[in-house]
Amino acid sequence: MELKSLVEFFWLAGIVFQAAVVVVLGLKRAWRKFPLFTCYSVFNLCSAVLIYLAQPHRLFYFYSYWIAEAASIILAFAVLYEVFGHLFHGHNALRKLARLSFNCVLFVFLCVGIIVLLRQSPVGFRAISSAVLIVEQAARIIELGALMALFLLSTAFGLHWRQQVFGIALGLGLFTAIELIAVTMRTQTGSTTYYLLGAVRILAFNTSLIIWLSYLLAPERAASRVELPEQSQLEQWNQAVMELIRQ
Repeated sequence: MELKSLVEFFWLAGIVFQAAVVVVLGLKRAWRKFPLFTCYSVFNLCSAVLIYLAQPHRLFYFYSYWIAEAASIILAFAVLYEVFGHLFHGHNALRKLARLSFNCVLFVFLCVGIIVLLRQSPVGFRAISSAVLIVEQAARIIELGALMALFLLSTAFGLHWRQQVFGIALGLGLFTAIELIAVTMRTQTGSTTYYLLGAVRILAFNTSLIIWLSYLLAPERAASRVELPEQSQLEQWNQAVMELIRQ
């Protein structure tokens, strides 16, 4: 099987998996609990179908692909914010601090994207793709760092992961790590490894989709008494942040 055909096969399989994730979110009414993740999943499904159908139309395909790529990065940040919110549920001060941090990061990210795009001259196909790749590389580094911090914080404070929240974070972390490697290699190698990197990226995203499906379909189990964390240290942090906010 040629590499181009393999990419298309993975692409079609990904559309099927994305449709399955959206269906499961709807049937289990998980969209009430994870509205941002639901938006992320629905958007990725719609954009994947649109871009696949737009392949014969070069200009429409180009703009559809890069606009969808930029929007997907923003929605990935929203999902990460939602994961933070669920993990810090019951600790309002820490959740407010996480929200403030995310707002600042998103603002900086948008400014960097606009500046990079405007500095590309002339504004054309190469300028737009280069701008999105540079911004995506920076965004993936921030995402991966935030996810690593999230896992470290949960370990340090003994925070209890709900199964579905952990599944979302795990799938997003896997895809973000592979995506960062692929984007970095693409900025260094150009179009010479386009189809190979495309296959790796789609395969990584499909793996994340399978992880999300597995955790969404698995029944949520309540935390046992042994798993519940000691709250004293976390409450002290929460109280300290609350006092800082009030000042």
